[in-house]
Amino acid sequence: MKGIPARFAPVKERLAFGKSRRRALPRGDQGRWKPWAGRPDTLATLLKANHGRLPELLPIKWGRMAASPFGFFRGAVPVMAFDLARSPVTGVHVQMCGDAHVRNLGAFAAPDGHLVFDINDFDETMPGPWEWDVKRLAASLVLAGREAGDGDPLCTEAVGELVSSYRVALKGFTVMSALDLARFEIRRYRRGPVRGILEKAERATPLHSLEKLTVLARGGFRRFPKRPPLLQPLEPGKAGRVIGSLKAYRDTVSDDRQLVLDAYRLVDVAFKVVGTGSVGTRDYAVLAFGDGADHPLFLQVKEEPPSSYAAVLPRVVSPPHEGRRVAQGQHRMQTVSDPFLGWTTFAGRHYLVRQLADHKASIDPDELSGLALKEYARVCGEVLAKAHARTGDAAILYGYCGDTDRLDRAMGRFAIAYADQTESDHTAFVKAIRAGKIRARRGI
Repeated sequence: MKGIPARFAPVKERLAFGKSRRRALPRGDQGRWKPWAGRPDTLATLLKANHGRLPELLPIKWGRMAASPFGFFRGAVPVMAFDLARSPVTGVHVQMCGDAHVRNLGAFAAPDGHLVFDINDFDETMPGPWEWDVKRLAASLVLAGREAGDGDPLCTEAVGELVSSYRVALKGFTVMSALDLARFEIRRYRRGPVRGILEKAERATPLHSLEKLTVLARGGFRRFPKRPPLLQPLEPGKAGRVIGSLKAYRDTVSDDRQLVLDAYRLVDVAFKVVGTGSVGTRDYAVLAFGDGADHPLFLQVKEEPPSSYAAVLPRVVSPPHEGRRVAQGQHRMQTVSDPFLGWTTFAGRHYLVRQLADHKASIDPDELSGLALKEYARVCGEVLAKAHARTGDAAILYGYCGDTDRLDRAMGRFAIAYADQTESDHTAFVKAIRAGKIRARRGI
């Protein structure tokens, strides 16, 4: 877009530019949503997006999506990407999470061991319009709230809290130095829903994962058990190829982290089914031990297909390696990241590598009833604003968003309308399963 002020332009000039974008897209217009004539068939979009995944696992994904409208929403990023691409935008880009929903914010352990609450899923990340993240997160609040038994008036209020928190946080980041922003961590929400997430994360230790994911084998060693189809140990040849790929991965982490990795011995590898949107990708859990059986390290080697937004943002150049795209997006958006975050390639496919389940926890929709939904929305707004301010221009964003609740109300209208659309899509999806167009395995 022509006329974007330089990064070092005065704050006043950047604020004015952000405010000028209201002429191109009034804030009230952000609330518009209705399906357009010729909107692609939802099932066809999903099948095309999942081409190349392991076909024997897709029924598990369809079953998880069929379970509820929120479950469908989690697996339907490609659908929403095409919908968002038809909506007008301000033209202001940030590093998008791409899949900002209530379960993709959560707790994890920082390198020094303290627990952090932040965005924690970046499979879909790439540069793009800031409002797409806000809209997806807002719609997820409504769907999660409905699943928890909340009425639409409360859900709308929660979206208002989300966007208000986002705006107010941007205002603070506008006057913050780049160095202070890089260090900024949200720690003051230590009650309500976030407190519950942190308490779950506190219990999710490596030893807890060892007990949960492995069993005692011959000789008293712990190994991955056979729990098909969700967890299956690899035969030695395939396991060797996964382990061999970690040599290239080692070069993608810092020297000090390489020293830590070198202190662990890789002993077992299993194929593991994870999440909803990721089902069907090739995902491996790697078990390693340090100087004893009570010093485990779990790594996840996770296949990364292209972002769903690559098809609708063709002018945005993505790194040539999809695992690197995800790792770089995560580093850019998070204040602190997994110290073992990196990437690798094997069998011609791109993989992200990270720790598996190290003090990680997230919210469940049934925990978001009543005031908890609004409390959680406020945290989410500030967290998302931090990520966008780090990777975009807080002054331009705040200049557009402003101090009134006009944007809050507009996003509330969008969130309700798009949640209705998702419920309609979910109903059609379930009908397609019943008609035998696709096969779903429920309850897995």
